[in-house]
Amino acid sequence: MRKLTLLFCLVAATALAFAQDQTQAQTNPYSSFNKFAYQRMQDTLLRSAEKMPEENYNFKPTDAVRSYGQIVGHISDSQYFFCSTATGEKNPGLNIEKTKTSKADLIAALKESNAYCAKAYDSMTDAAGAQTVKLFGNLDIPKLDVLVVNLMHDNEHYGNLVTYMRLKNIVPPTSEQPSTPPSPKK
Repeated sequence: MRKLTLLFCLVAATALAFAQDQTQAQTNPYSSFNKFAYQRMQDTLLRSAEKMPEENYNFKPTDAVRSYGQIVGHISDSQYFFCSTATGEKNPGLNIEKTKTSKADLIAALKESNAYCAKAYDSMTDAAGAQTVKLFGNLDIPKLDVLVVNLMHDNEHYGNLVTYMRLKNIVPPTSEQPSTPPSPKK
């Protein structure tokens, strides 16, 4: 029941905030919603990276999985891949997952990949998003759907980060209680 309530609250908050920009949403409803969803996801991922203490960036529940820091690096690498595919740019191929280990370097890399992808989401329109590109070498897919796959991938790995945070008794960003607004003055 709690998960259902959380899901409802997330969907309601997304819908409410999305409704604030009606003109853009009416002109480009699909790309506008996709942009909004990405903005929320990049904030959530960054808050997750910031919440985990430096000493836990090497933490992995078992040897068979990535460490917390490697997941953050993998997300950054993947964002470059998906967003460069959607825009037709060359993937910078920074190999962040394998080359960065400190919390500061990984957060900086995540911020840079978020900014890179934000340009792709910001510039996408419904018409441009309908144009197809090759994904994974041979799959023809609309550009907008490449950005949807990026969001799906980010969400998948946010789930990993949540598990790691919970194992370290850290409350994930999407489970935090909202701050109480100040009482109105009488």
